Amino acid sequence: MDFPVAPVIREALERRIVTDLGYPTWDEQYAPAPLIEAFAERSEGKYGWRPSGPDRVRAFSDLNQALQVILHTITEPGDPVAVHTPTYNAFVASLTEMNRPILPIAAQVDTDGDGWRFEVPDLARAKVLLLVNPHNPTGRAFTRAELTELAEAAERHDLVVISDEIHADLVYEPHRHIPFATLLPERTITLTSASKAFNLGGVRCAVAHFGHEATRKAVWSAPKFLYGEANLFGVEATVAAWRHGEPWLAEILGLLDRNRRMLAERLPAGVGYRVPEATYLAWLDFGRPGAAERLEREAGVLLSGGEQFGPGGENFARLNFATSLPVLEELVGRISSVEF
Repeated sequence: MDFPVAPVIREALERRIVTDLGYPTWDEQYAPAPLIEAFAERSEGKYGWRPSGPDRVRAFSDLNQALQVILHTITEPGDPVAVHTPTYNAFVASLTEMNRPILPIAAQVDTDGDGWRFEVPDLARAKVLLLVNPHNPTGRAFTRAELTELAEAAERHDLVVISDEIHADLVYEPHRHIPFATLLPERTITLTSASKAFNLGGVRCAVAHFGHEATRKAVWSAPKFLYGEANLFGVEATVAAWRHGEPWLAEILGLLDRNRRMLAERLPAGVGYRVPEATYLAWLDFGRPGAAERLEREAGVLLSGGEQFGPGGENFARLNFATSLPVLEELVGRISSVEF
């Protein structure tokens, strides 16, 4: 995001710098107690989900590390992973690198509205369901009915569910984020971080809650330092964000809401756009492959090419609208200068 870090986070980091940079009291723990407590408080207070037991929480550097650790532990090369497609490009890269073929749950235009829908196929071949909720890149905030259908499929086919909920704090009214663990707690591994909502990607701190006991035991059985431990600054920033950052976040959500609506009004008619229900990402349909490369070459606009997002992304590009209005207006003007 092109917004300054929240003052409460900056102040927390400054306090840490001027007081103590030695080993913290939670050193050598799977997850720092302050991080576990802040995660549990926020999950219950904001989403009505009280994560079970601090012994089920582990800290990672980011969600990509957590995903790779889990897949490496409970799957083998060649095992299919069911995922809504198109999907987060870093996850596509991880699945490709690890030789875990994608079993697509393909996005389709919702003919009854202005958004997206996903029809769940037969998941009998899958070993894992990788859920990105809210969804990146379409911005879909899954409904309770959609999540219930997925939970029933996971139960039916004995799937472990890895639920990436990193965009949970970036859902627009009247939509609501529903933690998947509230529907299927014993099969769900929840991954989250303050990095997206609070613009903290560089501090490297994420949380994983292991509701699936067999996976928890398998991950915990590895040597303690094999996957590293939480970064001091990452923990400080995350705890400050989750406990004290809500006023800043509310202001940012107002700006993002304005920006997502502005795109609907200003994007050229030849570019398909469905207003996202969550995230600060616009999934733009240019009707042909190569749009991102062409826009960079002809208009100096850098978007994420849709082919990075797996099946169904070929004719699309992803735009990050977490910026100021003048920058976004300039960006839209440049897109409009290229004919599609």
